[in-house]
Amino acid sequence: MTASTIENRDDLIRYLNAAMALEHATIPPYLTAYYSIRSTTNSDAAHIIRVAAVEEMLHLTLVANVLNAIGGEPDLTRPGFVPSYPAYLPDGETDFTVDLRPFSPEAVETFCKIERPGKAPSADARLVQTSEGATPLLVSSPTAEGMRFYSIGEFYEEIIEGLEKVAAGDPTLFRGDPARQMGDEYFYSGGGEVIVVTDLDSAQRALRFIAAQGEGLDSGMYDADGELAHYYRFRQLQLGRYYEVGDHPGAPSGPELSICWDAVYKVKVSARLSDYPAGSELARVAQDFNADYGAFLALLTKAFNGQPYLLQEAVCEMFRLRDGFNRLICNPLPGSDGLHAAPTFEIPDAVGSDLQASPGAGETAQGVTP
Repeated sequence: MTASTIENRDDLIRYLNAAMALEHATIPPYLTAYYSIRSTTNSDAAHIIRVAAVEEMLHLTLVANVLNAIGGEPDLTRPGFVPSYPAYLPDGETDFTVDLRPFSPEAVETFCKIERPGKAPSADARLVQTSEGATPLLVSSPTAEGMRFYSIGEFYEEIIEGLEKVAAGDPTLFRGDPARQMGDEYFYSGGGEVIVVTDLDSAQRALRFIAAQGEGLDSGMYDADGELAHYYRFRQLQLGRYYEVGDHPGAPSGPELSICWDAVYKVKVSARLSDYPAGSELARVAQDFNADYGAFLALLTKAFNGQPYLLQEAVCEMFRLRDGFNRLICNPLPGSDGLHAAPTFEIPDAVGSDLQASPGAGETAQGVTP
């Protein structure tokens, strides 16, 4: 049996901060693909991607509830929280990177790789040695240098077991302020519900729900609410049909999905601010978008640190970013052979310092920069 990489409350806080970074890291790629779809086209695909993005917000909220329950302080504004794309995620083999791509077969393939089920063959195989000199992963073990996880599901299983271990020796582990917990009154999602975390059982249920809704690891193709896991929803886009109850994983038998891969703005993959002509209007719009996204993360941080009523506003704000997307993706990017512009998600460092001065924001959370 592999030795635990979680020994105490501080270790748990570091892992949960890493989990928040992981859950957030899928949102910019999903939004980029979603907003690259031309209006009135690809309605099936747009719905699948939009729902997945909203449910990643649910996962982010559930991790924040667990972190708050043990007295941590969520901070989505800390330097490095938003990855520099392309980025690696902890999905076992480093066989892919996550890029900011338009809706395309390549984007859907990446989404499937992010969410793919991956149960380690044994407990001893949960952790994998990182290759020397390899590009750093977005999330690896925050407490065992040079180690990464076989899959996202195994990453969460480590936290679940760590919670049980630490709670057994620390009866005050769940010492957080109950007023910081998010309930269903603050968040609505079509799939799943917010779990208020007050003890070991509710903390483990919240984390198991995240893993099941993303990968369907232990519950098969469906999560506890009978909804398809994200992996299988994205597989529908690859296979061209919806799943019906009773279908085998690789053989959906439901209605066909209507997909037109050409009805998309062909944006530059993982564009950077340095790609925009200096001093141009397009560069200014890209910078403004990054500032707006930073403000969105600051709003979420306030919601998770004592102002839960702001969460509904933050979820709506995520889709108010459409205007910023459209001002970029509708315009060709000079020097890119006809490719279009897109947000870069390079967040100004000043956002975090501004938040720290805001009422009710709380102090910076402990954690490691991914």
